[in-house]
Amino acid sequence: MKKIIILTSIILLFLSINKQQKEKVIPKESIRFRIVANSNSDEDQLLKMRIVNNIKKELIHTEQLHSIKETRTYIEKRLPKIEQIVEKTLKDNKSNNTFHINYGKNFFPEKEYKNQIYKSGNYESLVIELGKASGENFWCVLFPPLCFTDKEDNIEYKSFIKEIIDKYF
Repeated sequence: MKKIIILTSIILLFLSINKQQKEKVIPKESIRFRIVANSNSDEDQLLKMRIVNNIKKELIHTEQLHSIKETRTYIEKRLPKIEQIVEKTLKDNKSNNTFHINYGKNFFPEKEYKNQIYKSGNYESLVIELGKASGENFWCVLFPPLCFTDKEDNIEYKSFIKEIIDKYF
């Protein structure tokens, strides 16, 4: 009985360490993305998410890029297209909101991601502010690609030791 308890404890510890090592965190060299809604009204929050969804189609390709340099170039080349997408989304939704897009160093408030706190400060980022930009925001990380698909949720962690125990116990 002692052997089973010890073996089980070792396996659980191994699985815990294995999962922690695979969790994604935001490295210092990263590119963030943020869209700040005009206000917290339902209408403004819905408009923000429509813009997110429309821009997603343009920025989803950042997930195939392998370096921060490639990602910077990709974003810079697509800034006019991103501006067109925001303009069209505002027009299609009969919104009178103005907007401002900035790619560079932008202020980010303190954020929590994957149980880790990221301090407030100026970070390389693509930021879109809608109207007064006083509402809740959408944010994610374009590089490394953690933005539009959170693949970690779909990962199945496997352990050779666990497979052997499952097979024989």
